[in-house]
Parts: sequence; structure tokens; C-alpha cells
Amino acid sequence: MLEQLQKSLQKVVDRFRSGQLTETDVQEGMREVRRALLEADVNVQVAKDFTQKVGARLLTGERLKSVTGAQQVIGAFHAELVELMKSDRPALPKDPRHPMVLLLAGLQGAGKTTTAAKLGLWLRKRQNRKVLLAACDLQRPGAVEQLRQLGKQLDLPVHAEDPCPGLDPVQVALRARARAVAERFDALIVDSAGRLHVDAGLMDEIAAVAGAVAPDGTYLVLDAMTGQDAVESAKAFAERLDLHGLILTKMDGDARGGAALSARAVTGRPICFLGVGEKPLDLEEFDAERIASRILDLGDVVGLVEKAQEALQEQEAVVDYQRLMSGKLTMQDLLDQFRTMQKMGSFKKVMGMMPGMGKMSGLLEQVDEQQFRRMEAIILSMTSAERLHPEILDGSRRKRIAGGAGVEVVDVNRLYKSFQEMQKQMKAMGSLFSSGGRSKKRLLKDLERRGRLPGMPGFPSA
Repeated sequence: MLEQLQKSLQKVVDRFRSGQLTETDVQEGMREVRRALLEADVNVQVAKDFTQKVGARLLTGERLKSVTGAQQVIGAFHAELVELMKSDRPALPKDPRHPMVLLLAGLQGAGKTTTAAKLGLWLRKRQNRKVLLAACDLQRPGAVEQLRQLGKQLDLPVHAEDPCPGLDPVQVALRARARAVAERFDALIVDSAGRLHVDAGLMDEIAAVAGAVAPDGTYLVLDAMTGQDAVESAKAFAERLDLHGLILTKMDGDARGGAALSARAVTGRPICFLGVGEKPLDLEEFDAERIASRILDLGDVVGLVEKAQEALQEQEAVVDYQRLMSGKLTMQDLLDQFRTMQKMGSFKKVMGMMPGMGKMSGLLEQVDEQQFRRMEAIILSMTSAERLHPEILDGSRRKRIAGGAGVEVVDVNRLYKSFQEMQKQMKAMGSLFSSGGRSKKRLLKDLERRGRLPGMPGFPSA
């Protein structure tokens, strides 16, 4: 996510790795930042304002001799990125009626229908709400059936009527709202029709649906991969509809980051949610501080912890955390960690949330899920004693394990070496987070203060 912007800004930071900042350094660096932002498809005015603010913060801020130029630059970038993207408006409308009505608008192909289902699942899991989905996209062939299938897959009720001549999306939306009231649903999510581009007919239809159901919140769904095109369409929708906020989809794709940085400033509406993958659970509430940390390659430790909490029962998570941070891992612990990561999502996505992984983007591109399955097979070929006491793995044992897993002895050796490196790194991380029970805010402050966490070790080659 945001890989191009991350790489570009990292190059600028690298030039300040040693020594203190001078006015000349800052001016030259800001020119590079502006160029990087424009290449990432950030709006021209947004890029200009951002670099001016960062430059002013660096030149007028307090200089600390113990802090390197790079650390000062990272601090200034982080502060201004947060300022650029943050909003006091909550992701969901305050004091909604019952049922809460949410309307999704946007261009065709932005992912409205999928997002409607993801948002419904998010509301049910995170807020324990009973949700009804309304299929009001009668223009795109298959849209109604798509929402039906998504609802069936996620066990979310769907109000859908088969498209036919004369069927009016406004009437469908009204009947859906009446059903939501009668059956005591907590929330109604209305999926509206899109077009290939902004036109009067699209705007009139969406405005009519909005006028009929009087939504508590209207969200504009934007495809982050379309860059400035997304921002331009956002301006048109914002002028016609009373938008509560924005939902950016496909943030896991080849998104250059321009839409994420520009949309908030150009439309005056906050980003509320991000679609970060194809799976139903791949929708997350937008957090400016966490996104800024990801852009600056500081990782997203809080997000990583949240994913682990979702994948594990609370008691199991505590035990695994203590084992992970003790520096006394066994091969059984490593096997358990692999299986936990499988529950959390793709290995590439999970690793991408670890601090410092931006510099290892080449490794991330080469991550092979089959590689982890081979590692799992190697551990499963060990006896219980070998998993609990890997120090007993001599040559003959490694040869037997390789044969059982269908790999070469060199693969077993690589796994054991990486295991030893991981023990060292986890022990280092354990010392960093030695005080238990800290809050998310405290964790983020520690992360910002220290700049980054110890890097994760490399995994065995395929």
C-alpha cells in the first residue's frame, strides 16, 4: 500500500542520514519531496502546500544536537501528513436515527457493491449491529445478483428486486427502508448505481435516492488506483451530495498514494474507511497517524496487534505474545506463529505492517506462500522433542527431517539459522515493549520517539 510514495519519501529522508539540517539542505530536500508527491499523483496545490509547511517546520522548529537530520525530517513529515489527512469527524455519523441509513455513491468499477458488503460485515463484527443491504444499482448487469451472493456468503440479509422495465431505484430504496424499520434492523446500507463517468443522469438518480431515504451518512467510494481522476470525480460528487466522508478502495493494489493525500484536502471531506484487500474482512477504519507511519516506513504495530487479536482468542494471544517476546522460542512456537499469520491474511500484507519493511520491498515482492508451507512441512517432520529443543538437531536428525518434508538438508539448515536470528530479534523487541499493558497511543508514541523497531530477519530462500 502506498509503496511508490513510501519509496520516494524514503529517498529524501536518506539524504539527511548524517549531520544537522541547513537551510540549503531543506530547500533542496523539499524540491525533491514536491517532485515525489507529483509523481505519486498528488494534487499540485496539495503538494505545494505540504512542502511549504514541512520546510517551515524544519527551519523554524527547535534543533536538537542529539537528533539527526533524518529524524527531524521524519518527525516533520509525520506531523504534516497527519495534519493533512486527519479529521475530527467520526467514521460513522453521530446520533443516527434507527435504523441508521448509509448511502454509497461513486463511479462504476470503484467497488461500491463489494464495499457495501464489507461495511455491513464491519458493522456487525465491530459494533454488533443487525444490518440490511439494499441492492439499488439497477443499471449495471449483475449488480443485484452480486450483492445477493455477497450477502449469502457473509450471512447478511439483502433487500433485492429483480431488474425489469419500469423498476425505480428510489422505490426499491424506500421499500428497503420500510423493511429495515419493520424488521428492526440497526443499519441499512444502500448500494446505488454508478456510471463510467460523472454525468447529469447519474447525479439526478443518486440525489433522488438520497432525498427519498434521507441517509444519516452518504459515502463516496473512490478507486485509489485512479489517482487524480478519483479526486476530480470526488469534487463533482461533493458539490452535489452532502457527503459524510470518503471510502478509498483497492489500497492494496498499485496505488501511488495521490488519492489518499489529495482527496481530504480537495473535497473537504474526511477519509473514513480503506479497502485494503479482496477478502470480506479487508476493510479498516481510517487512522491518519497509522497511515502516516506506514508511508514513512515506521510500520503499523497497532494494526498488526489488532489482526493478531482477531486471529486468536484473547488468552491465547497473551501466551503467544509472552513467548514471542521472551527470546526463548521453540520450533513449536514458530509453527504456531506461522498458523496464526495464515489466519491474519497473506504473509506479504502482514510483513508489510512491520517497521522497516519498506527497505525490504524486494523481499516482499519475492515472498512465496509456498515457501512458508515448506517451512511448515519441515517443522512437522520433527519429533516433539526436536520442536521443543531445536538445539539437539544434529546432522543425522536434519537429514531425516529433510527426507520427511521432501526438501534438501540445506533448506532445514536455512530454517534453523533464520530461527536463531528470530530469537535474537524477538528478544530485542521484548526489551523495547517490556512494560506490559500500554495503550495504543502510548505504543505509537514510543514508535515515533524511537523512529523504528528492530527489523525482522529474512526468511529462508525458496
